[in-house]
Amino acid sequence: MFEQKELEVARAAAMAASDVLNKYFRSANLIDFKSTYNLVSQADRESEATIVEVIRQSFPEHEILGEEDESGDITAENLWIVDPLDGTNNFCHGLNHFAISIGYYRNGQPELGVVHQPISNEWFIAGRGKGAFHNGAPCQTASFSRLNQSLIGTGFYYDRGAQMSATLEAMEALFQKDIHGIRRMGTASLDLCMVGCGIFGGYFEFELAPWDYAAGRLFVEEAGGVVTNCEGGPIPIGNSSVIAGCPNLHPILLELIQPFFQKAARTA
Repeated sequence: MFEQKELEVARAAAMAASDVLNKYFRSANLIDFKSTYNLVSQADRESEATIVEVIRQSFPEHEILGEEDESGDITAENLWIVDPLDGTNNFCHGLNHFAISIGYYRNGQPELGVVHQPISNEWFIAGRGKGAFHNGAPCQTASFSRLNQSLIGTGFYYDRGAQMSATLEAMEALFQKDIHGIRRMGTASLDLCMVGCGIFGGYFEFELAPWDYAAGRLFVEEAGGVVTNCEGGPIPIGNSSVIAGCPNLHPILLELIQPFFQKAARTA
C-alpha cells in the first residue's frame, strides 16, 4: 500500500487547490512579474496557501517547501515539496496545460508523488516501491531503444542566455538523430509523467527547481524509468538539471545532451 495517510492528504490538498485554479482560470486574475517572462498570479499564491493549510491540518510538524511562500527545511525528516501551479505562463494565457504537483520526502528520499491536472481531471500518483498510476491504471515507460523511435520533451528555465542557446543546440542535435519530434509543453511535472506513461521516450531540462520535479521524478522511477542530472548524477533537493528517460534511451540521451549542458555551464 501507499503511505495511506500521506496519500489521502496529498489528494485532498490537490483537490482543494484545483478548486482555486478552476475559479481563476480564464478569468481576470492579478498577474505579477518576477521578470517579464516569469509570471506569478493570485492563483499561485492562493493555491499554495490552500495546499499548505490542508497538509498542516494533518501534519503540523512537517516541513513544507513551496514555490511561492514556503521555505521549509530541506534536511527535515518529513518534507512536502509543493508546486501550487506548475505552468503559470500557460495558465495566465488561458492554455489549459498546467498542474498541481505535491511530493512527500522522508529523510531526503521521495516517498510519494501526486500530480493533478485540474482541467482534464487526470491523476498521476506514485509511491516508492509501489508503482506509478495514471487514473488508477499502472504505468510503464516506453520500451524504445533508439532515438528515432521517440518523441522527446524539453523545457527552458528562465535564463535566456547560455542555457537557452545550449538547449536549442541540443534540440537540433536530437533532430539530427531522426527523433519523431520535440515538445516543449511548459509544465515540467506533466512532462515527467509523460515519460512515465510511455508517451515521451525522454525529457531533459538544464535547470529545474525542486517543486518542478519532486513528484514527477518519482513517477518516472516507479514506472521503470531513469532520472539523473545532466552529468549522470543523482538529483538533489535543490535546483538541478534533469534527464529522464526509459531505461534504454536514458544513457543515449545523456551522452548526446551532456556536452551541451557543460557548454552552458562554462559560458554562463
